[in-house]
Amino acid sequence: MGWLLPLFGTDVQDLQPGHPAVIDGRTLGSPTRSLNELPAGEYYVQAVLNVYTQFHRADGHVIWAHMDQWEGQKFSESPGNLFSKPLKLRVDPRKPLKVKLSLTEVIPPIASPADTEWVKHIKIKSPLLSRFWGHDMYVGATVLLPKGYAAHPDVRYPVVYEQVHFTDKAPFGFQTSETPEEAGERDLIHGMGRDTGYEFYQHWTSPGFPRMIAVRLLHPTPYYDDSYAVNSANNGPYADAIMTELIPYIEAQFRIIREPHARLLTGGSTGGWEALALQIFHPDFFGGTWSFFPDPVDFRRYNLIDIYQDENAFSYWPADDSWRSNGYDRLSAERTFLRDVEGQPLLTVRQLSQFEEVLGTRGRSGSQLEAWEAAYGPVGDDGYPKPLWDKMTGQIDHQVSNYMRDQGYDLRQYVETNWATLGPKLTGKLHISCGEMDDHYLNLAVYLMEASLTSRKNPRFDGSFEFGRPMKGHGWQPVSESELFQRMARYVKRIAPAGHDSGWQYN
Repeated sequence: MGWLLPLFGTDVQDLQPGHPAVIDGRTLGSPTRSLNELPAGEYYVQAVLNVYTQFHRADGHVIWAHMDQWEGQKFSESPGNLFSKPLKLRVDPRKPLKVKLSLTEVIPPIASPADTEWVKHIKIKSPLLSRFWGHDMYVGATVLLPKGYAAHPDVRYPVVYEQVHFTDKAPFGFQTSETPEEAGERDLIHGMGRDTGYEFYQHWTSPGFPRMIAVRLLHPTPYYDDSYAVNSANNGPYADAIMTELIPYIEAQFRIIREPHARLLTGGSTGGWEALALQIFHPDFFGGTWSFFPDPVDFRRYNLIDIYQDENAFSYWPADDSWRSNGYDRLSAERTFLRDVEGQPLLTVRQLSQFEEVLGTRGRSGSQLEAWEAAYGPVGDDGYPKPLWDKMTGQIDHQVSNYMRDQGYDLRQYVETNWATLGPKLTGKLHISCGEMDDHYLNLAVYLMEASLTSRKNPRFDGSFEFGRPMKGHGWQPVSESELFQRMARYVKRIAPAGHDSGWQYN
């Protein structure tokens, strides 16, 4: 929970050795707005410099942003970033305090993970993205091979494309031994209906388990650890890079059945939105998707915000005029972004917006709200993502929200509007699950999508929605990873064309 730690940030340009960058009472902070508001007590303080790269983009804009070093936009882990040694001090608001920190340390390069019998790693330069950014840009994947892959050189396999936040770890948490940390989390993971990584390995290698290939797609951007797998005015042509460069490369390297019925999608949260979006935007390429607790799929519930009708993201003003007539004209309720499964508010939209502004101005925080703005929103006059709302006041810019809708990123709106052509290609392919007390209120948008899709006719939706109750939060899914593969295997067998090769069903 980084937003709970006192954080203060400022932009620097051409900072030279021996020249100071000053953080003082005028510097914006989070969660306390100013250093002057920091409670008295003992603290450890450390300085970190997140290094930006200048990009001369194909759209004519020249911007500065953090070039991902294959760490997933984590500034505290990004190779080449500078930091100071931590210093312990005591803060007393009644006494002036002046501290000097020196950026003497450098984050070292990240070691590339080694391939194993089971897991292979891919990283390729994308010509499409490199042209857009005016800089070498990369996409990649981790590939999990089935048991017996080498012993069956003539067999081709169905593939499951998994979408998650950036990590070079194996798909679905696969690992050949159980760590103490994972053993300690066993009950928590099982409470969300999931396998531990070692349990998944045991299933993956067991007799009778579906022999399929699993692929985790990796596509970090200068704005976030993930592109949302769409073409974007700010991020560039990531959908095209994934569909025409990365996936063809993977399917040429591994023995994958290159037909729609054998290409499946899944993911949770950000990955849940992507797994749904890839199926919706490329209905002839993929054969089905299992989307878990997806990011907002209907922007009338962008978490708790209706970005089309609401005027302010931070405060809720009831639309019913009777509230005003009863003397509550000054009443407003602070909107929550994060809650626990009992409904206890943990973080407000205002607090998160301020936190992201501290992490990086001009949409460069590498955090959630600004990731959506980079993926869905227009480019501002300055070349950076145009904010959906003002990070200090919460005022919503409806030109931005309407742009997001009109570009098709509101998935419910897009599917509903285009059902006449999309419906025949999507019927039976969409399977969406969410906990009814999702930490980020993502279930609210899923309800709206369910209402829309289940009312479709000619053709019928014929997919599925599942909701976890009672008090199932973010991360809940109705089946474990191993059970999901069993479902997917049955699905592939059912929809495969008559006479299709089924050699992948060996023990």
